[in-house]
Amino acid sequence: MSGSTLSVRGLTKRFEAGTVNEKLALDHLDLEVPAGQFVTVLGSNGSGKSTLFNTILGRLSPDSGSILLGEEDITRQKDYQRALNMSCLYQNPLRGTAPTMTLEENLALAYTRKASKSFFAVNRRDNAYFRDLLATLNMGLEDRMKTKMGLLSGGQRQAASLLMATVAQPKLLLLDEHTAALDPGAAEKVMEVTEEIVTRDKITTLMITHDMDYALSVGSRTIMLDAGRVVLDLSGGEREKMTAGALAELFYARSRRKRNG
Repeated sequence: MSGSTLSVRGLTKRFEAGTVNEKLALDHLDLEVPAGQFVTVLGSNGSGKSTLFNTILGRLSPDSGSILLGEEDITRQKDYQRALNMSCLYQNPLRGTAPTMTLEENLALAYTRKASKSFFAVNRRDNAYFRDLLATLNMGLEDRMKTKMGLLSGGQRQAASLLMATVAQPKLLLLDEHTAALDPGAAEKVMEVTEEIVTRDKITTLMITHDMDYALSVGSRTIMLDAGRVVLDLSGGEREKMTAGALAELFYARSRRKRNG
């Protein structure tokens, strides 16, 4: 399975509407992500990044607008239904995993979305597949399949969580600063594996990051959100010419304007 096109059209979301605390989080946001494209997402606090992700995941309902994954309109689809076709990886290496279950059990649980509708429908061939996948990380995890997730290091847990998020080859992968809590060495390794998996499986991917180098070097497109809209969209030669310093200045200039009202 390869990724599907993500189409976000006129997406609007207000919090505490009609009160003095009303907040417009998404303002008729439009975004088209072709199948298999890897997009990095920038934006200051309150720019709409998390609201966008949570709306795509079905954890928030938009006030207006639509979300399509491929040809399917998922705007009002329940979050558990969307989970069959999309995955999300978070900053916390333990979020979305079962820390008291073994690495093997966690992978088996994630794999059942693809292999079978029955719980833990995993056999020796699947176990061999898991071991091969873990070996590609070059982090010794193939020898720790019986180790509980909670006992792995932060980098190992996040690498394993990445495999869990992608083992069933979702149509859409959302990465919410998934390397931010790791030490530089582990972050670099996890990011390297992320690119390898996304490229190999052609998974449509959105990745939130505050790292300007990653924003320009990972994937093939960079967007910036501000006040619930896409205010910068870089790809091709324009993206190649952009420096991390210049991008950071654009980012912080918008943050300063927001703070100064």
